[in-house]
Amino acid sequence: MIVTIDGPAGAGKSSAARGLARRLGFRFLDTGAMYRAVTLAARERGLDLADPEQLAALVREIRVELVGDRVLLEGRDVTDAIRKFEIATATHYAADNPAVRAQLVLWQRAAAADSDVVTEGRDQGTVVFPHAECKIFLTADENERARRRHRDLASRGEDIPFDEVLANQQLRDQRDAARPVGALVKADDAIEVSTDGLTPDEVVAELERIVRSKR
Repeated sequence: MIVTIDGPAGAGKSSAARGLARRLGFRFLDTGAMYRAVTLAARERGLDLADPEQLAALVREIRVELVGDRVLLEGRDVTDAIRKFEIATATHYAADNPAVRAQLVLWQRAAAADSDVVTEGRDQGTVVFPHAECKIFLTADENERARRRHRDLASRGEDIPFDEVLANQQLRDQRDAARPVGALVKADDAIEVSTDGLTPDEVVAELERIVRSKR
């Protein structure tokens, strides 16, 4: 069974998907981590992120793996490195690149082959797994999403002003919606769930209820 969880930045997709996968005994597929890993690899190699050909060539050369809760780039654990603000704010170059997206779709489908999977991202229910048995669209108020991101960054030791976090999120929302390939769109058959006012455990419980009703 494939469960897709799409939604805007800061809606709580990663933590909810990870918790849901754990409860169901499914594999968790963090697709956003893949794009961040590509961005990190480009930074480390000194590539021009704005050059689509350089990114297209890069993604054909590198190896990104998701092993449990860890993200490996060429076998090296980069789980913490890809969560830094500077990487997150530059990931749109990889996400907007059609060649990068095409390669990552192949990686994501291969990772889900012959497995029960909970996968989260922006285009999982519309592009990557259009025939998924259960599709969820997770949302939250933009200020609440920014507050969550601000707290997450602070917990990692990154002191980024809230206004900067909010402005960056709004820009990401605009890019996600306008992206020519893999844009953030709610699938017609997706169930929308707002996380406003819910604890993480309550969100996971609601998602579990939805998934079990589809089995």
